[in-house]
Amino acid sequence: MSAHPLPDASRLVDVVPTITGKEIAGELVPPPQFHTATFDSYRPDRDFPSQTGAVRTLQSFAKSWEPPQPGGFFGWRRKKQVEHKPGVYLDGGFGVGKTHLLAALWHSAPAPKYFGTFIEYTALVGALGFQPTIDLLRGSRLICIDEFELDDPGDTMMMTRLLGALVSSGTKIAATSNTPPQALGEGRFAASDFLREIQSLSSHFETVRIDGLDYRRRDISGEAATVGNETFDRVVEAMNTRGEHVTADRFRDVIDHLATVHPSKYVKVIAGVDVIALADVEQLHDQMEALRFVAFIDRVYDAEIPIVATGIPLNDVFDAEMLQGGYRKKYLRAVSRLIALTAGELPPHD
Repeated sequence: MSAHPLPDASRLVDVVPTITGKEIAGELVPPPQFHTATFDSYRPDRDFPSQTGAVRTLQSFAKSWEPPQPGGFFGWRRKKQVEHKPGVYLDGGFGVGKTHLLAALWHSAPAPKYFGTFIEYTALVGALGFQPTIDLLRGSRLICIDEFELDDPGDTMMMTRLLGALVSSGTKIAATSNTPPQALGEGRFAASDFLREIQSLSSHFETVRIDGLDYRRRDISGEAATVGNETFDRVVEAMNTRGEHVTADRFRDVIDHLATVHPSKYVKVIAGVDVIALADVEQLHDQMEALRFVAFIDRVYDAEIPIVATGIPLNDVFDAEMLQGGYRKKYLRAVSRLIALTAGELPPHD
């Protein structure tokens, strides 16, 4: 049976991006949906008091940039500022608002400051070199690292050295985590494992535990939306007619294309795109393909780009073995994001 022909539209697979260290550094700010994130706009789940506790701890941490407040006569009645370690680590499952809180902390800090994913920082080192990256970031008041990865020992040790150099020069660090292989416990990455991996920095980090359920599952059903071929064609054609930038690709072609592009450049693949149309979605059985797709979906979600798809529901794209393995948390986070993207729902915090 011949494949259904794709409607006329631009294709993701035709984009062969390049990116420089300067461009990467310029993008080290919170993604669009967190440009206005504040502690007040975070919506804690009342069933999990640790979420409210995390807000209070981070608000207190943010006060470390404020000058001491004068007291009364000879400083009497001056309120003593709470002492914090130079680093804070947000430990919790996916969908409990760690990225929102990280962005809120970033917004509360004075410049210079940077916010990026672990992949973006390692890509910056790859583009500039280790010492030039330190020179660029030195003097920052705050470095935020979302989705700290522990999958690659070399990258982990490199980031350990980088952060160690920055902390020693007075920079404060805030990080969230992803799950390393075999660290499944309760669907989250244990703080003790993170601190053990970065031994030289462990004494600098204050751990903030955030419990809760994935907020995307509070309002969204558990299956990604799919459409038929005719609807797929109509959506693409309607977008083109309205002058919106819609791409139309076969799912397998996109997966193959991602293997030729470094994950740090995925953001350039989707630059300017309003809607992504994926035809003939199929289940993935190769771990490397699946992890690349997870990294790609992270960028699509950050850019708030809806997805229209035919084939199997995108929440079934990872096979059973993957969902039971060491990268389980990454895949489940991607699934919840795919459900949101195909449902046309982009909740306000992660």
